[in-house]
Amino acid sequence: MPELMKGKRGLVMGVANDHSIAWGIARALAAEGAELAFSHQGEALLRRVQPLAAQVGSDLLVDVDVMDEARMDAAFARLADAWGSLDFVVHAIAYSDKSELTGRFIDTSLANFQKTLAISCYSLIDVARRSRPLMVSQDEGLQGGSIMTLTYQGSNKVTPFYNVMGVAKAGLEATVRYLANDLGPEGIRVNAISPGPMKTLAGAAIGGARRTFRHTGENAPLRMNATLEAVGGTAVYLASDHGACTTGEIIHVDSGYHILGMPQSENLKA
Repeated sequence: MPELMKGKRGLVMGVANDHSIAWGIARALAAEGAELAFSHQGEALLRRVQPLAAQVGSDLLVDVDVMDEARMDAAFARLADAWGSLDFVVHAIAYSDKSELTGRFIDTSLANFQKTLAISCYSLIDVARRSRPLMVSQDEGLQGGSIMTLTYQGSNKVTPFYNVMGVAKAGLEATVRYLANDLGPEGIRVNAISPGPMKTLAGAAIGGARRTFRHTGENAPLRMNATLEAVGGTAVYLASDHGACTTGEIIHVDSGYHILGMPQSENLKA
């Protein structure tokens, strides 16, 4: 039986349904023997997440709103009471007003800019700060862990309609590097996975999502888009002992699309 993650426990944040990247990661981790907890935001998402959690043998669900300090405190206190320690955290949280993921970036509102950066970027810092005591304990001799998040190449290359999310992901990637440096001496690794476009609830909110998905699949060196299984396998590597010396990285799982300078010759207009 596969057991790369046997004996390891972790929190998965950001599952919305069975098409979520976070769910693909959770499924892969569970298949390798990991014990999982899941976050949800409110009762509506609990009804979606609970049956999925049950599929991988988890009944530990915590209510998390990254904009609510009290709920964050309560969630991590519950994890501490239930487990006492954490080996890994999957941060798959992002938000921007759907109405601002079309049109031009210059029209971004201040309110949505601040909320997008707070939820999509700052929340990783907050989650890492709260996870750290559960990964490092002098009394129990615990040291180390893995924190991973999700990004997209719109962070460093202009992508149609990605707009303020591109700025948030750029900040998120810088945050990964700074957290990796801060937490490295304590054995905590921080990395990001960068899939290409995928058919998720979050991805569908971005203008032109279907055309972007089709274009990427037709032009990536592997002539396909990333799969949940491929992203999940990468997450297993980062969370397992095989990733012990990998930190501060942005790992692309996009069938190679990020290396291109222009579309494939067969897809260039005559």
